[in-house]
Amino acid sequence: IDENCILGTNTSSLSITAIAAACRKKPGRVVGIHFFIPADQVNLVEIIPALQTRSPITRQVEQIIQQWGKTTVLVKDRPGFLVNRIARPYYLEALRILEEGIADIATIDWAMTHLGGFKIGPFALMDYIGNDVNYDFTRQLFESTHYDTRYQPSIAQKRLVEAGYLGRKTGKGFYNYFDHSTNPAPRRDETLGKQILIRILVLLINEAADALFHQYATKEDIDLAMSTGIDFPYGLLSWADDLGIGFVVRQIDELYNTYH
Repeated sequence: IDENCILGTNTSSLSITAIAAACRKKPGRVVGIHFFIPADQVNLVEIIPALQTRSPITRQVEQIIQQWGKTTVLVKDRPGFLVNRIARPYYLEALRILEEGIADIATIDWAMTHLGGFKIGPFALMDYIGNDVNYDFTRQLFESTHYDTRYQPSIAQKRLVEAGYLGRKTGKGFYNYFDHSTNPAPRRDETLGKQILIRILVLLINEAADALFHQYATKEDIDLAMSTGIDFPYGLLSWADDLGIGFVVRQIDELYNTYH
């Protein structure tokens, strides 16, 4: 290809800077262009310049993607980029709640959809993505953040992967998708459901605040990304403002006091 050709990668987890370093001719033309699955339905695209990426290349790529009718957010080249990193507690905290025996998968999913307004619960979403894909991304994020315990993978999900229960694509995951199969009904206890919702929500907000603090993206882009890239009901930082920052901090502190 021509040495002036822009080289875009759709990776969701690999370092854009490392990919650019392997480009011997003009590494400044390498840039991350991360579409979300299904790309024809999800409007968001993360634009991730490497350390080597030239600013005019970044601007040109943003313009091209926007001309396709997509919404772009500019993100630093950090492990997990933006949406997939901030979304980790949606899966991992749900898995911890399950592993602690606080609630079953149907009840956790019900709490997040019925009480939280999320379009799909965490376990149904992991089955949709594929437990192998979801687990492997978490593992890579855990390793690339120097084993930050916030991203420690779940043994329960690892066992599903080992058993070949990958979700919808294999007919079985957290739920059973075979014909005439029956899945357990949720326990519709609103007090328990609100506890589940708040626990997962404040940790999602914490991740969004961490991304803002480390300047992975702007406040506006973080909220835009989470409401369009993964279809959360609200931007997490705006949601935190509505709940009250003091309330969110108190909930996180209570979790810390319980588990540290």
